[in-house]
Amino acid sequence: MNVALQRARGYGIAVVFADLGAWGEAELRSEYDPTGPTIRINTRVAKRLTPDALGEFVTLAVGHELYHHRERLGEIARVDDRREREAAADAFARELRDTP
Repeated sequence: MNVALQRARGYGIAVVFADLGAWGEAELRSEYDPTGPTIRINTRVAKRLTPDALGEFVTLAVGHELYHHRERLGEIARVDDRREREAAADAFARELRDTP
């Protein structure tokens, strides 16, 4: 099991696939729901990917949403600027992906 999924399990976060709807030009890849807590992976994106690409997609999506979970818990400070916050979540996801 990859590091992102291990960490989600450690936090007690359910990771599920769900249809997150159409977002026009934007692409919603995943979402974090603190009630549960749950990370939902968008099936609209997942179904277009090859198995190898799907594995990386899930790892990055879960890592990204874990960053937001850690914000909610107060483990890391919440960045006020939305773009900076999302960039930090993406960077955290890549770190998890690259962790052996």
